[in-house]
Amino acid sequence: MSTDDPAAGTPRAARAPGPKEPSGVDLARVALRAAKEQARARGDAARQKKQARRGGGLRSGARADGRDPLKLGSAINRLITERGWETPAAVGGVMGRWPQIVGEDLAKHCVPQRYDEDERVLVVACDSTAWATQLRHLAPALVARLNQDLGQGSVRMIKVLNPGGPARRYGPLRAPGSTGPGDTYG
Repeated sequence: MSTDDPAAGTPRAARAPGPKEPSGVDLARVALRAAKEQARARGDAARQKKQARRGGGLRSGARADGRDPLKLGSAINRLITERGWETPAAVGGVMGRWPQIVGEDLAKHCVPQRYDEDERVLVVACDSTAWATQLRHLAPALVARLNQDLGQGSVRMIKVLNPGGPARRYGPLRAPGSTGPGDTYG
């Protein structure tokens, strides 16, 4: 009989070398590793189930993560970035620095009112027609300066508003249908 069956009585030296069979210590290690993995999986599942019942997510730990409180400046910068408000916020900063950008004299008489993000137009109101004309002449240079400050293409045009006329007054001494102080009687 030339079988490799250990029960048949073939000596070990006569058997062909093959894969080594795991011994008792190796089997114990494999079983321990499998038991640890199963316990870890059961623990993770139980923890997730418990948190779902609690209604909350993970709790903040000792290390910093995205759920920790932020400084006010960091929170505002994060909000501006998430919402895509970089250009309007930058233009708002320009409105705050208007006197440094256009000069003190012009800033006293011309005030930025609003910024239209879709049209990329900055609307400026002036207190007299002379200052409005002055600002219209300076508009191309101001647009170039603002785009240098904010990034190319942020401001396409400056729209200058003329000063409004005097308020219309209604009272007992006005003729019906009168258009105000410029109205003629003829």
